[in-house]
Amino acid sequence: NFQTNILTELKNWKLNLIQQHNLQMKQEKEKHTTHVKQLQNEMENLKELLHTYEISISRKDEVITNLTQALEKQKERVELMSKFTLWRIQHVKAKQEEYAIRMAERHFQRALMKKVWAAWRTLNEERWKENVSRACQLRAEDVCVQLTNDYEAKIAELAAALEQTKAEILRLHSERDQYEDTMKKAFMRGVCALNLEAMTMFQSK
Repeated sequence: NFQTNILTELKNWKLNLIQQHNLQMKQEKEKHTTHVKQLQNEMENLKELLHTYEISISRKDEVITNLTQALEKQKERVELMSKFTLWRIQHVKAKQEEYAIRMAERHFQRALMKKVWAAWRTLNEERWKENVSRACQLRAEDVCVQLTNDYEAKIAELAAALEQTKAEILRLHSERDQYEDTMKKAFMRGVCALNLEAMTMFQSK
């Protein structure tokens, strides 16, 4: 009887151990299943986050590409404006020089005519009578006065043209400076906007 009781007790212990083991295995399986589900959920969340990051990076790349293209276009425009301004200034200077050369040649021709006229009058002064000499002298004075008036008018016209050209050059310089300031401000606004976009993305990350 004692042996039978011991064997019965051992069987009961064995059954209890088996039941406890099965219960523990079941609990471990449930824990493992729950853990696997959590890991799968985390993987899905990470995939979604990765997809969001990829979209954000692609948008940033597009923004950077657009800004780069805009800066290149603005740079080309500034270079074209600079070249055009330099060409305009050179063109105006060339016109001024050409006009000054023409006026100098006219002045030289008139001075030469005056000298020739004076020489001819000196050579022929003795053969003419006093009345003819006086008439010639009066005529010469009228011609000199007319030439002087014409020359002064031409000088005034040239001075006005020169002032107008200087004003045009100053206006072109002012427009160029204003355009450069506008380009710098636009560039700075673009850089600030890019920095704000980058800060927003870093903060959201």
